[in-house]
Amino acid sequence: MPVQRRLPCEAVSSNPEFRALASIRGIAVDLRYAGCDNFVGRNLYGDLNCAWLQREAAAGLERAASMLGQGYPALTLLVLDALRPHRVQQQLWQHLEGTELRSYLADPARGSIHSFGMAVDVTLMDDTGTALDMGTGFDDLSELSHPDLEDAHLAQGRLSPEQFANRMVLRNAMCGSGFRAIHSEWWHFDFGDRDLIRQHYLRID
Repeated sequence: MPVQRRLPCEAVSSNPEFRALASIRGIAVDLRYAGCDNFVGRNLYGDLNCAWLQREAAAGLERAASMLGQGYPALTLLVLDALRPHRVQQQLWQHLEGTELRSYLADPARGSIHSFGMAVDVTLMDDTGTALDMGTGFDDLSELSHPDLEDAHLAQGRLSPEQFANRMVLRNAMCGSGFRAIHSEWWHFDFGDRDLIRQHYLRID
């Protein structure tokens, strides 16, 4: 296995492998770990600039925004998290110590795909700036957030047809642009194979 390359978050802005979210057309940004509206309830990014993605993932996100705009011109992709430094992933892991909720996080020993700038958390908002109803909020660590269980939730009335449809619009735009959904969080998308990313991409500490 190749030696993992690492870079402190403070050096990302001068690294050509990364692209700023501000340069991506057709998206809006509200990084939840840069404020208190997250499951930890505090600002985890502080002075760190985490509004970045690897260039490949950024290009995929721009394609997703374009695809969404063509089919649903009143909707916009809203980015809730992108690059997440390894040091922050460690804080999230520690916060959930001793709970079963750790299953929602990548063990820092392996590394979150967010820490390579190759994953994004995203939702949809309408032309008034209001986030669409997805049945749960971001970071709702419950089975109602699981894409794998949506058919059952819909049949049981735990998800409405509108909420289900909103998730499908988001997933179709993202997966149609090269991203991969995961089984447990409707908002999370990887850009590429996780094992290959961990082996070959620059991890941001």
